[in-house]
Amino acid sequence: MEKHIEIERSIIKKYRKQIWSRFTSAIRDYKLIEAGDKIAVCISGGKDSMLLAMCMQHLKKYSKIPFEVEYIVMDPGYNEENRKRIVDNARVLNIPVEIFETQIFDVVELSGGAPCYLCARMRRGYLYRYAQKLGCNKIALGHHLDDMIETVLMSMLYAGEIKTMMPKLHSSNFEGMELIRPMYMVHEEDIIAWARYNDLHFIQCACKITEKIEQETGGSKRHEMKMLVKQLKKINPNFDLNIFTSLHNVNLDTVIGYRENGKRHSFLEYYDNIIINDATKKC
Repeated sequence: MEKHIEIERSIIKKYRKQIWSRFTSAIRDYKLIEAGDKIAVCISGGKDSMLLAMCMQHLKKYSKIPFEVEYIVMDPGYNEENRKRIVDNARVLNIPVEIFETQIFDVVELSGGAPCYLCARMRRGYLYRYAQKLGCNKIALGHHLDDMIETVLMSMLYAGEIKTMMPKLHSSNFEGMELIRPMYMVHEEDIIAWARYNDLHFIQCACKITEKIEQETGGSKRHEMKMLVKQLKKINPNFDLNIFTSLHNVNLDTVIGYRENGKRHSFLEYYDNIIINDATKKC
């Protein structure tokens, strides 16, 4: 059996519960793929996006929903070693990638400010633009459940707001384009386990700016959140799943304030109109 077939089978056999079922559940529950879609699977070369590409490739073969897929790699300025690793892994996994060049790393390095934010914005723009050029109406990114939890924690602890990473978004700058995250329910530890089981080695961040920042500061805020989640899971193993579930189960009756479509709202707007019939809720 060819290597890529063995790797694909491991997703739907050995890791069916941890990866495949969660992948298909996210697509179904959040309605990420519709008939007639043409989706650009965006591959950075890391474990998450490479697994996403494998899952999308398998889904394309057997899905009852007709859709098309393109596999694109944006090179933001990788060194030769990382570029070669991406190409080699794509060949092993039998993923027909299309690579296009940018100078994002050079631009970000010269800009100053918040490099990760700028880099993410620029990457997104280039990916949307290239996907549109290919006739796609959606781009798929490899963000997983842990990414979402870490985003929530960073927003609460450092931005003073409750804000999550959505499973899908309409683009505000590219009309008709949508971003989807099919790996939304998959745990990072299961992605790591899958890669190790198949003896696969993917590139890491590959950003020299991030490496420099981490050396100077001791780590990024996202890494800090990873460590926080790890510690809290020692106390409660379901800590991350409880946060995930709570974001699907917000009790607006007990929320002091919120923003909707850019407008701020307070519980005082409707407080005097609430009639409490349950005596146990009275002061």
